[in-house]
Amino acid sequence: MATREITIDNLSETITDGEIVLLDFWAEWCGPCRMFGPIFEKASEQNADIVFGKIDTEDQRELASGLQITSIPTLMAFRDGILVFRQPGALGQAQLDQLIDGVKGLDMDAVREQVAAQVAAADTES
Repeated sequence: MATREITIDNLSETITDGEIVLLDFWAEWCGPCRMFGPIFEKASEQNADIVFGKIDTEDQRELASGLQITSIPTLMAFRDGILVFRQPGALGQAQLDQLIDGVKGLDMDAVREQVAAQVAAADTES
């Protein structure tokens, strides 16, 4: 599957509709972004069960700002609508493959318990 263009209009739907979603925040002028682009595209072709989206930070400034993207490329991974990975910097093919395997292997019941515990702790502090 080819990568999708993600905008402020389709971000929420994309994250909630896909079991696993990988988002690449990039810009045309960014050298590391241009280096990572083909790696991301190749992974999208090899993993048809995952949604791969690209967000052009120049075109989608409001979206990038809202998600506090301060460095590009930045990669985010969502599983079942939950952010499970966020990291700036370009990855190599082996690193991206390892990340994909890790996201696929997550125990989502445990992740949901951790999220619930964090929310409860934040509510207690308020």
